[in-house]
Amino acid sequence: MQGGFLIDMDGVLYRGTQLIPGAEQFINLLLRRNIPFLFLTNNSQRTRRDVAIKLNRLGMPIEEKHVFTCSMATARFLAKQKPNGTAYVIGEGGLLQALHQNGYAIVDKSPDYVIIGEGRTLSFEMLEAAVQMILGGAKLIATNMDPNCPTQTGTRPGCGAIVALLERATGTYAFSLGKPSPIMMRMARKQLGLATSETIMIGDTMETDILGGVQMGYRTILVLSGSTKKEQLAAYAYRADLVIPSIQSLCSPLEAGHAILPPPASSDIDDTPMDLSQWTRQSHLSRPAG
Repeated sequence: MQGGFLIDMDGVLYRGTQLIPGAEQFINLLLRRNIPFLFLTNNSQRTRRDVAIKLNRLGMPIEEKHVFTCSMATARFLAKQKPNGTAYVIGEGGLLQALHQNGYAIVDKSPDYVIIGEGRTLSFEMLEAAVQMILGGAKLIATNMDPNCPTQTGTRPGCGAIVALLERATGTYAFSLGKPSPIMMRMARKQLGLATSETIMIGDTMETDILGGVQMGYRTILVLSGSTKKEQLAAYAYRADLVIPSIQSLCSPLEAGHAILPPPASSDIDDTPMDLSQWTRQSHLSRPAG
């Protein structure tokens, strides 16, 4: 099978601390067949190592290299936009580590950016400080815009809810780097070395996983084992290429060596940027004037 997978986790592989049937089998098949894949998460709290260890304890023999977080996407993007910048952060270890690894310093005065992730130690003083910094010129960045987060005990406010408060208080709109951002979706695909036409996104949420995949031109698979229910699908203006009860439905064709999805109508759909020097050589910029 040619191509590879970008895979959401919560609602696709597990719910709480329980694996969804077929998840372990599916991942083992990918590993055995050397099919490239990444787990994509909008949870900015955990480092990629934290995520890998959690999946190991659930029975999946994966490595850190198989994990791609919205914190990583955020830090890598900002490092290119403003190398060695500064940030005031509302968030936890996963976001802080990603920023440090990409050359960013965490400050509490005059930052280049105010960056919002998930956090369980939020205080009004932190929000007030963020408001003053944004009004003073710091740019507002969101690791994701998910309004809430599922937990074992119910639902808690997510990054998007905190961002909404700051947007209303400052009149400034945040720039988000998590799913469905094309920035995160493209970074993940390029890390696997795949073309657009070779990439399949598997997720349980229409507003993030599937929307992000559709906007990038990826093939998309919606599993109904998570947040999106079948009766809700008619309300969306876009659709997944395949809708299945759970990831277990993908195991049999993969085990038999069959394609999970038919090839796209055109195999040359790819948004990979051309190398700049190569483009220059091929363009009018390399030709003498006149």
